[in-house]
Amino acid sequence: MCGICGELFFNNHPVTEDSVTIMSKAMADRGPDHEGLYHGLWAVLGHRRLKIIDLSDESNQPFIDPVLGLILIFNGAIYNYKELRTELEQMGYTFYSKGDTEVILKSYHAWGENCVDKFNGMFAFVVYDQKKDIVFMARDRLGIKPLYFYKTETSLIFASSLPAILKTGRIKKKISKEALHHYMSLHAVVPAPHTLIQGIRKLPQATAMTVQKDGTMVQRPYWNLSFERDREEEQYSFEDWKRYLSHALMAAVKRRLVADVPVGVLLSGGLDSSLIVGLLAEAGQKDLKTFSIGFESVGGEKGDEFMYSDIIARHYATDHHKIRVNSDQVLPSMTACVNAMNEPMVSHDCIGFYLLSQEVAKHVKVVQSGQGADEIFGGYHWYPPMVKSNDPVQDYCNVFCDRSNEEFQEIVHEKYRGADFTKEFIQRQFSLPGAQSPVEKALRIDSTIMLVDDPVKRVDNMTMAWSLEARVPFLDHELVELAAKIPPEHKVGNGGKHILKEAARNVIPNEVIDRPKGYFPVPALKYIEGKYLDFVKKILKSEACRSRGVIQNEYMDVLLESPEAHITPLKGSKLWQAALLEFWMQQNGI
Repeated sequence: MCGICGELFFNNHPVTEDSVTIMSKAMADRGPDHEGLYHGLWAVLGHRRLKIIDLSDESNQPFIDPVLGLILIFNGAIYNYKELRTELEQMGYTFYSKGDTEVILKSYHAWGENCVDKFNGMFAFVVYDQKKDIVFMARDRLGIKPLYFYKTETSLIFASSLPAILKTGRIKKKISKEALHHYMSLHAVVPAPHTLIQGIRKLPQATAMTVQKDGTMVQRPYWNLSFERDREEEQYSFEDWKRYLSHALMAAVKRRLVADVPVGVLLSGGLDSSLIVGLLAEAGQKDLKTFSIGFESVGGEKGDEFMYSDIIARHYATDHHKIRVNSDQVLPSMTACVNAMNEPMVSHDCIGFYLLSQEVAKHVKVVQSGQGADEIFGGYHWYPPMVKSNDPVQDYCNVFCDRSNEEFQEIVHEKYRGADFTKEFIQRQFSLPGAQSPVEKALRIDSTIMLVDDPVKRVDNMTMAWSLEARVPFLDHELVELAAKIPPEHKVGNGGKHILKEAARNVIPNEVIDRPKGYFPVPALKYIEGKYLDFVKKILKSEACRSRGVIQNEYMDVLLESPEAHITPLKGSKLWQAALLEFWMQQNGI
């Protein structure tokens, strides 16, 4: 896990290192173990390394192969790199290092752009191909690793971090009207390629891009998720699907043990993280380190789930660490937490993951985490109503969106008003082939769009702030492909995640499986009062906010008057949504 950045200069424009040096420095937390820079004829590449696989300096980057004429920078982990290395050696390739980095470079040489089809893992990488005089970049299938870029008149700037690009001082910091609509409607999700900053794009998940030295850029999606079953699969029984699922789950968890350092688990006490611990125990892992976090209760809402994480920790005799956070720790850490966000993220548990990662990084460099299971296996409450929907797009908007388009148009400055971008986006996604039923359309948009730019991005940003690598076995692409084909009634039935729960009964205690569904609770950011309200007031009543006018001041005054009266359908705070947006913009000089 690392940070990558670079600048590609077009049409013989003079090559400078200034912007890459700035971006690399801004991403020091993503890779504190080594810093490298390559200066080529029309490309400057920067890299920050966190040593996880092959701890020697032989895998430092930028990784250069002068014989093949290839230079690589890479962020992520390829879990099947040993198998690919064997295959490449049989093809005649010679290796000079022991890690996954060189495997990517040799795979690109062997299979060209199709190398991405070979990789099981999380990745964003860039290859400078000197012989073909092109640059090739790609992002993993589920978008676990980020890659942002900005095209100027003379160059292309790219990095693992959007704020790092902003720090170059070369970006016109204007808010995108379309992205703002998404942010205010999809609880801060801004689907790729858009970002809040006009002109800054993110390479979409499951997409490769080739860049030529004249500035020509061509993108190619290389993977899509199908929910359709073939004739044989239509005959599978529930028990058949459960058996295949059990095998795929074990394979996904075991793949994510590939490391030359110990691997721990973030144990929330829910089904998903508990199942990961149970599967690791079944795989023979000893002395497993597990970590849980809890907050103070607010307004009668409990701030921890220790009673459940304790059950799993005792059952498997893990080396368990319970991290208790009182309210005095949250606000002092909020600025650093927001500075760690590539894009503003309103989920209350951002601060939870930030503080948890701070403590976990003292013990391990890699953890497995349970993100993605709800989207992949139908765990959310809005799926059952979609089963018999006659108007899938509108019904999805009704249960998922934070506000109607009419409300959005009323609360933003007139220059940000216009089309109903969010509903149009959902319509386009629902009309794509590969998912027939309304509930499968909802599962697909959640697992390939909403998941990428909410929980996945959240975990990457908050763990990387403390030089901690997070791995997400529920987003193993082979597991995701299998889960998509499982009939929806096996997933959304019996309160959601039905088949996952049944598969888990062979592994973990029933009392964790049958418990009420919980979330990562940070009550103080849902019921904003006291010093939290003072903090928000200071942001929203600042001169910067009042003069900016992205959201109308009168509306923000209404939110400040009674925060508890303005909660989104998914139980988020509309006040925190507005405040977080403004605070992120202030911290990034927008």
